[in-house]
Amino acid sequence: MRAYGMNTVTGRFRIAGIWEGISLLLLVFIAMPLKYFADISSAVAILGMIHGILFPLYLIALVHVGLVKKWKISLWIMGLLAGLLPFGTFVFESYLRKRDWQ
Repeated sequence: MRAYGMNTVTGRFRIAGIWEGISLLLLVFIAMPLKYFADISSAVAILGMIHGILFPLYLIALVHVGLVKKWKISLWIMGLLAGLLPFGTFVFESYLRKRDWQ
């Protein structure tokens, strides 16, 4: 069963992962090059703050889904690492979806 809405723990985790992943990609591939190659540091300030809000929300959603679904420690670690790597949250969510969120 696929859960995409905010009314399920997996849906909330998926949405948090999408937004966190987008914010990290924008920070790494747009804002950082603008700062170092075009001397526009305001992009990092803005996107850094947005990412700084979304990353803890992703971690909260990770803990919530991990507790509800009674994940093994390996999934917890994979989820944490996914939040640190560009494209990681998307790959992790796809991995979970293929395993029916178990």
